[in-house]
Amino acid sequence: MISAAGVVLHTFPEGNSVWGVTSLDNLLYVLRSKASQRISVYDTDSYRLQQRINVPQLDSMSDMTACAHYYCLYISDGDRYIHRAALPHTTITKWLMRGKPAYLSVTKAHTLLVTFDKLVMIREFTTHGGLLNEIDLLQDIMSPWHTIQLSSGEFIVCHYDDDDPVDLHRVCLVGSDGQVVKSFGGRQGSGSQQLTFPSHVAVDRDGFVFVADRDNLRVLLLSPLFTYVREIMSREQPNWEPLRLFLDHDKRRLYVAENTTGDDDDDDDDDGGGRTAGRVVVISV
Repeated sequence: MISAAGVVLHTFPEGNSVWGVTSLDNLLYVLRSKASQRISVYDTDSYRLQQRINVPQLDSMSDMTACAHYYCLYISDGDRYIHRAALPHTTITKWLMRGKPAYLSVTKAHTLLVTFDKLVMIREFTTHGGLLNEIDLLQDIMSPWHTIQLSSGEFIVCHYDDDDPVDLHRVCLVGSDGQVVKSFGGRQGSGSQQLTFPSHVAVDRDGFVFVADRDNLRVLLLSPLFTYVREIMSREQPNWEPLRLFLDHDKRRLYVAENTTGDDDDDDDDDGGGRTAGRVVVISV
């Protein structure tokens, strides 16, 4: 069950922009841009830095996730490759995508889900890149970003069209046939029933959904029925935008990767506009 309110336990110091956050075996992995060693590894009890991992030939990052079964990290470079880092020795391999991959998640069956926003599609892969399934998304889902598969086989998809600011900004429950079953949101806005650029989601074991509501500078909690529950985190200070989420189910911690906006055109950024700094906020939920 969700606690009464989100409590900030820790905020990592500012550094290079953060494009992914995930955890395995009490270690937190943070993917940063503009660093020779792209992944910083922290202990989740002390939050102390343990090591740094270099991922060569990684240019335009968009997301990172972890698989406990195969004990590896997956990284999307936002261009045409998925990078796989086998742990603990961090052997790096990669495979080429057809289309530009957006965000990533791992299923209960230990397969990798990759969302393709421009293709309006979800693809499912084996741990070494073998294509298992393709699902075309329907019913006004334009430019899907992040997808998580539930144990029922249905998907939770957040979407918005970065090129059309008046397009639908929603989180949807989608069937295995690509049809929308129910949704939250609509036209962009800042009300309790609205979203503006929902970029990432996380789901707990009871079906509650956390949503990174990017341009509203907040993280929302939705019920399993896709109704508004409350804000888990909101920012009064300008520019800090929540972009990626990771939920540690056992420790009841939500890791929120957030970046500042800026004019640094050389930064790796798949969302439009430069990003100049990033950090991770740890919230007890």
